[in-house]
Amino acid sequence: MKYKPADRIQDLQYFGEFGGVNPSISDSSTYTFLSAKTMFDTFEGNAEGCYLYSRHSSPSNLYLGEALAAMEGTEAANVAASGMGAITAALLQLCNAGDHIVCSRTVYGGTYAFLKNFAPKFGIETTFVDVTNPELVEAAVQKNTKVIYCESVSNPLLEIADLEILSRISKVHDLKLVVDNTFSPLSITPIKLGADVVIHSLTKFINGSSDTVGGVVCGTKEFINDLRNVNDGAAMLLGPTMDSFRAASILKNLRTLHIRMKQHSHNAMYLAKKFQEDGFKTVYPGLKSHSGHETFRRMMNESYGFGGMLTIDVGSLDKANELMELMQERNLGYLAVSLGFYKTLFSAPGTSTSSEIPIEEQKEMGLSDGLIRFSIGLDNDIARTYEMMKECMVKVGVLNTELV
Repeated sequence: MKYKPADRIQDLQYFGEFGGVNPSISDSSTYTFLSAKTMFDTFEGNAEGCYLYSRHSSPSNLYLGEALAAMEGTEAANVAASGMGAITAALLQLCNAGDHIVCSRTVYGGTYAFLKNFAPKFGIETTFVDVTNPELVEAAVQKNTKVIYCESVSNPLLEIADLEILSRISKVHDLKLVVDNTFSPLSITPIKLGADVVIHSLTKFINGSSDTVGGVVCGTKEFINDLRNVNDGAAMLLGPTMDSFRAASILKNLRTLHIRMKQHSHNAMYLAKKFQEDGFKTVYPGLKSHSGHETFRRMMNESYGFGGMLTIDVGSLDKANELMELMQERNLGYLAVSLGFYKTLFSAPGTSTSSEIPIEEQKEMGLSDGLIRFSIGLDNDIARTYEMMKECMVKVGVLNTELV
């Protein structure tokens, strides 16, 4: 029987301490032992099922990590207090002073800032390239390169990384392929396509309710154990520990991810087609006009669609801001960063989530002033939503109905 990612989540079954259908939340920072010997063995990682201190691990965090590893098809996973906590820990575990990273030119602004401005303090340098061009990726590899880093679907330009090709390059040069899959949970399974490590910001689609910040690193049991090592594990020593209540909350929301992703994708596809018909420069992986459409289609788990993210260009930052303010006023969503909420979220990434990237580099990569990034919500009647958005576009003067 062929399992889909959501099936692997569904097949996990936990019982609470008193028989509850949800696992009990471990509301403790430290744990007691009946013998000093067991405490020592636990500290050394040799006592299965025992807990010492919640920065090391807790039942709630391990339940969530197990479910996320099942979803991504990896041996293990380690949850963190934020997506950046996951990203930075994974990269610092893989790289030492004097090492080098090849990274996509379009990544989340926080990731870019870490690699560009912070990692060099530790002697780790990064070359940013267009990962949709395999020749440029291979040409950027140096003798001291340790990692190729990319996002399955890039933030905010929605470029598609061909993970199978990147995996072949990484294996030829004995590198680790690290993939941030935040924009495409369930739709793409990077491990199946050759990735070594998969990262998510749990804050986004996986949690889905914009009430929790979290992250996860998924990989081999050996790598996850290395992250947790009390002597030199980055996740252990940097301390990005997720709170048990937050872990329990995300685990409950994870159960409906497959339903939500299908609706996000359905709504985004509908709007993308309409916006394109209206003459907007529309970027959505589900459109045949998208340069990465066939790559995404080849890699995707089809039933979950092309995801809930799209962009349009309305010509200028002033027009973008005016439109977003009006859409918020009309209750079509929120002028807010982040993504994966039940309501549509929209922002101008050049002045928000990608503001860490210098203006000249934004222009080089094609990030224009008038670009609006949409995280499409779970609207029941998306045709109604479109008509209301269209009215806003006409009112602010970015859409001429006579030309539509």
